Formats: sequence, structure tokens, C-alpha cells
Amino acid sequence: MKNTPLFKSRSISLFALLLFATSMHLFASDDWETWYEKHDKNETPTYDETIRYAKKLEDNSPYIHYSIMGKSHRKKDIPLLILDMNGNFNPEAVHNSGNKVLLVNAAIHPGEPVGKDAGLMLFRDIAIKNMHHQIMDDITLLFIPIMNVDGHERFGPYNRINQDGPREMGWRTNAINLNLNRDFLKADSDEVRALLDLWRLWNPDFFIDTHSTNGGDYQYAMTYATGTNKENMYEELAAWVQDTYLTEVEEKMENDGFPVFPYVTYKSWHDPRSGLRSGVGNPMYSTSYANYRNRPGLLLETHMLKPYKIRVESTYRMLVNTIDVLHHDQSLRKIVDRADKFTASNDFLTKDFPLSFEMINDSIMVDFLGVEYKKIKSDLTGGDWFVYDSDKPAEYQIAWFNQHKPNLTVKLPEFYIVPVENEDVIERLKVHGVEMMELADDKNIQVESYKFSDVSLSGFSREGRQTASFQTESISETRTYPKGSVIIPMNQSGARLVAMALEPMAYGSYAYWGFFNAIFERVEYFESYTMEQMAREMIEEDPSLKQRLDQEILQNPDMAENPYAILTWFYKQTPYYDQQHNIYPVGRIMTTDDLYPDISVNN
Repeated sequence: MKNTPLFKSRSISLFALLLFATSMHLFASDDWETWYEKHDKNETPTYDETIRYAKKLEDNSPYIHYSIMGKSHRKKDIPLLILDMNGNFNPEAVHNSGNKVLLVNAAIHPGEPVGKDAGLMLFRDIAIKNMHHQIMDDITLLFIPIMNVDGHERFGPYNRINQDGPREMGWRTNAINLNLNRDFLKADSDEVRALLDLWRLWNPDFFIDTHSTNGGDYQYAMTYATGTNKENMYEELAAWVQDTYLTEVEEKMENDGFPVFPYVTYKSWHDPRSGLRSGVGNPMYSTSYANYRNRPGLLLETHMLKPYKIRVESTYRMLVNTIDVLHHDQSLRKIVDRADKFTASNDFLTKDFPLSFEMINDSIMVDFLGVEYKKIKSDLTGGDWFVYDSDKPAEYQIAWFNQHKPNLTVKLPEFYIVPVENEDVIERLKVHGVEMMELADDKNIQVESYKFSDVSLSGFSREGRQTASFQTESISETRTYPKGSVIIPMNQSGARLVAMALEPMAYGSYAYWGFFNAIFERVEYFESYTMEQMAREMIEEDPSLKQRLDQEILQNPDMAENPYAILTWFYKQTPYYDQQHNIYPVGRIMTTDDLYPDISVNN
């Protein structure tokens, strides 16, 4: 077995190239068909067969390196294939060569393995069949054929009820039942952490995640989403995605016989005539995560009702066409560099940062390639039953609601500070490559922060966590932060991710995911006989308390019939009440004057 370190460099000698060229005539006699091609283009290989084929590619090409990206929760290897026409297989050598790095992820949902089969064929066609070389000379291609290897091996024919092929496939979640495409910001899973390690090493220029969608029926073999919005990513980069990349790749896919359309849902589920809508992603999702790292992220959603062959072929063509666009483009590398520099600048901090978006109730009319359908009242359930006729294509003019505006923004600080005891949060931020400094001593620091109210914890688990909803109000105070607490400067390219993780009102923030749920608990209580006496003494000392209580009861009438609630109100007015209850421990340091004159840090 070959030694397969994570990365290696190997220069391709003239002799090796001649030997490789000489061996090409053997292609016809060697068995280079993929499992998918051998089995009527309606099967996908098992994990072991995938690894076997990937290693065979490396063994027979100087352009390909097989490595292990990381381990799953069941300690199985997560495979990675690297293709570079110069034989450069480590990040430093590739970046020094000037190549653009394209990262393609497959089988994050193993029931949707189109990217795995398309990617294996693409690597074979480039390295063994000598195809597409004219567009590969400045592209380094990283390919994860199976990201969710544990879910992939929950293999069977009954894992996707809505889907036409393959005959057997994997399961959606990993071994601990996490949906990896909800895990990118919180990074609970070993698989996502491995991909984030890879991201930090390679810092790719473009990211693609391959899927098959659920939803209604239509003619498109593939829809896509980029998550780009000039409000949530560097404006010039959003414009490049829309005006350069999508303009060119849509035309190429049309010419290939695979017209594509943005990924949409119907305003009324399953009913195309109700209109289309699309949203703005957040960094819990893989491709939106790329956007918040100042990189284009492309979600490919092949249509689950199309035959598996069509789904794989359309994915293959989208990969080739994306490489073609990147090869001929001379601007993306410069734009992402400017995006990183802007995000790390003071100019970024002067802008209001959007934490969430709402759809504008305005639309454009678009031509949508659907199919004829009927809406029938079910005699079984009494609900609407949509019956699509895929054999009868129909073109609809439909309203598309695709415009959004920020509905919650915040002025970002120059620094965040996270107490040392919140080590889980600190560790997650390190996984993302966030730059930080440790306090060398206990220090008093003036911070802005938040007080939570209307807190509600979910009554069920989501992604293995009890999520929280709440409202916040800003507070300002001096706090003592202990030695080892981390200060996070926002003059870094990952500032957008930091804000989405640490601003609690951002959807998908660490506060939303329950990292701080303990602060919502009350752990000290009173006895009613004590508070009855104390409440009277408090009113005698401050008669306005009675008026304030009456006002509180007006706003919350149920209190009038709840003696304990009334006594609790008095308890909250005393210094005995927990002064840290519902107080967010993360601080926002707004200026360097609030920080550097008073503290020293260990870098």
C-alpha cells in the first residue's frame, strides 16, 4: 500500500510524462469504467469500492494524489483526491504556482451521491483519458468523494422515498445523526471539522457542494444557489458571481442541453402557480459558509425525479463548465484578495452588519419550465394532493420573489472578548481559524453586551442541541475578565464569521444553538414568608415600587392571580437576585481606547 500523507509535492519528470503518454494506448484494454458506468448508470459504489477506484487513479497518474482528509465519528477515513497538472499537491506549492483552487464536496448527504459519481468520472477523464487539459493548467481541483462516510455506509434501497435512483444509496445524517449541512458554523461533527481544517490549509477560491433536491416537479435537471447578496458578502464579489460566473455558466449549461434555474421553493408548497421564492443563506450551510469566508459558494441541486443518469451527467457538465469559467477568468483571485482585505479593514466596521434578512414583497416575472399538474382534494386525508405529469412539459410565467433586505443590523465592535470558562465557544472559533489573543492577567474592561429577555428553549432537539429564542437589549458595563479569556480582533478576514457566531440575534449564532443556555437558568430562590415581609419593607422605603408593580400587572394581567409571580417581581428588585442571570458573557469592545491602555495580552 502506498504511503498517503495528507499532502505531497512531486515534480513530474520528462521521463514520467513520456512513460505516462506511452501507457495511454493501454487505456482501451484496462478497466477504467466507474462502478456507476458499469451498472447501467443507476448504481453508485460503496465506500470500499470508491476508495479502491480513487487509489487506482493515483497509482496510474502523476497528476493525482489520494490522501485522507480526516476521520469520521466511526473512525473511518474521509478520502480526498487532489488533481494538479504540475504535480503540486500541497497548499504552499499550489498557491506559489498561481493556480486557482476549486474545492468540490460530494455525499455530504449520501442519499444524494451524484457528485461522487460525476467527480470520479471527471478525474478519470482528465488524468487517464487526457480530456479537458486545455482548461486545467491553472486549476487545482480538490475533491471529497464521500464527506459523510458513516452515513454513506448506511446503504440501502429505501433511503430516499422521493428519488429516482440510484438503486441503493446512503443515509442523510452521520453516525451521531447530525445533518452535516447544518453544522458548518457550530462544527459539532468530526466530518465538518475535518473539512474546516482542509479549508484553513488550502483557502480555496471557489467551493461547490453537490446535492439532489426534494420539492415539486419541473423540467430542469438541476437548480443552483449561490447565496450571494451584496448585503452579506463583499459587493464586488457578489457582482462577479452574478454578472460573470452565472452569466457564462448558465449559457454553457444551456448549450449542453441542461438548462438550469436558481434553486427555489414555491410560495405555497408544491404549487408552482403560487409563485417562486428564494432566500439568503447563513453560515450553518456549506455554500453560505463559503460566502461568509469571502468565497463564492455554489449549491448544486439535481432534481430527484430525473433519472440518476441525467442527474450525474448534469453535475459532470456543471463541474466542467465551472472549471472552464475559472480557467478563462483573470479577476476572481484579485477580487477575493480585495474581499479579504476589506473585511479586515476599518471600512468594514463602519458599515451596519446584517444579522438576518426578510423577503421584500415584490417580485419579477420569469419564465419557468414546469410540467402540467393537477391539484386534487384527497379523499384519504382531506388535504391537497398534487399530481404532476412529467411527460407534459409546460412553461409558466411566474412571480419570483427573490429580493431581500436586512431586517436586523448591528454596528460591529473592534474586538469581542470571550471568558475563559466558555472554552467550547473558544475552541469552535479556533476550528474556523479565527485569530485571537489570551489575557495575561485578570482585567477590568469596559464592554457593551446584551441582556436576554423572553427566553424560550425548544421543546425538541435540533441537530442534537436545544436551541434558544430570545430578545436582547444592549447594556454597557465594566466587567472583570479572568486570565485566559480571549480577545478577538475584528481586523481579520474571518470577521463576518465571528459576527455571525457571537452576535446572539444572528440566525444560527452560538447563542441560538444553545452554547450559552446555562445563563438562562435561575439557581437561587426565595421562600415566600421571607419575601412577603421584605416586599412590605421595600414599599415602605420606596412607595413608587407599588406603582411600578401595578404597571407591571397591567402589562401582564396573569400576574394578578399568581402570588409567587408578584413576589418574584419584588425579588428581582433586590441585590439578592442573580445579577448575571440572562446576561450574555461575551463582551463587545468598541474601540482600542477601551482595551489597550488597561490590559496586556499574550499573543
